[in-house]
Amino acid sequence: MASQEVPKTCKVILADTIAKKMMAEVKETLAKLQGTVNSKPTLSAFLANDDPAAAQYAEWSKKTCEENGFNFNLVKVQKELLEDAIVVANNDDNVDGIIVYYPIWAGNQQQDRYIQETVALSKDVEGLCHTHLFNMYHNQRFLDPPTNLRKSILPCTPLAIVKALEHLQIYNPILAYGNRLYGKTITVINRSEVNGRPLAALLANDGATVYSVDITGVQLFTRGSGIRAPRHKVLDKEGWGLKDVLPLSDVVIGGVPTENFKVPTDLIREGAVCINFSSYRNFDGPAVKEKASIYVPSIGKVTIAVLLRNLVRLIANRDAEKSKLDDLKDD
Repeated sequence: MASQEVPKTCKVILADTIAKKMMAEVKETLAKLQGTVNSKPTLSAFLANDDPAAAQYAEWSKKTCEENGFNFNLVKVQKELLEDAIVVANNDDNVDGIIVYYPIWAGNQQQDRYIQETVALSKDVEGLCHTHLFNMYHNQRFLDPPTNLRKSILPCTPLAIVKALEHLQIYNPILAYGNRLYGKTITVINRSEVNGRPLAALLANDGATVYSVDITGVQLFTRGSGIRAPRHKVLDKEGWGLKDVLPLSDVVIGGVPTENFKVPTDLIREGAVCINFSSYRNFDGPAVKEKASIYVPSIGKVTIAVLLRNLVRLIANRDAEKSKLDDLKDD
């Protein structure tokens, strides 16, 4: 009698599956905010580089916006004129949110950081200005404590990965908010200021043990206690590398922006969850399917759904601020 073949256990989850559910929630929230008003929110996007991945992201964003009742205004501009163009959008009441595609100045993070601060807080759909980043790193959810009417904005790609992990039920819904990753060990291979570091902080603030890996080495992110609120702490792991952290990890997240990098499949533990958010495939697809329990090959469409979720949140924040000002006038 022939032996039965053992079925593969890896399940491939496409970004589109996760994004569709999120977009339904976004449209429902927007409808509640708008009531009988049927105007289309407007997202202005600024492209000042020649990165093909950024151009593709812009194209996907435009398509998703138009399919779901949002206006998308793509502005291609020389980087020397970018600041002035953003200031114009900041002062335009018809613009509800602003996104800028990074990097702009290769090798000069300070100049990119300056542009991030140029975007008005009320229109920062990416959550990259100092106030939003401060709140994220300090695990503060609102812009206006103790009133707590206006929620802070989280960076799109890190939040997209969090939402993907929630969809995959890596977050434990039985536990309290802020503790739902307790007991999970996660490796994030990317420590950029836009994606990798914010992601490691978010996961650590939710209770995970996070190994953040880049070309300079490994840092351990865990939840500690700050002066104002519970927040993550960081420890350098001298001499550590992927060989030390991948065998420990329940979840492996790849975000290295080069086609030359591949996560060593032989180091991944059996049954791990593997997620790729780079525009390149950081995992050897056929090989990782033999090792992982769940594989998410891309996250781009979820990022766009989060982008529109953040845009709706900006509109809700604006309405809350207007209502507060109206109440003050009536007093």
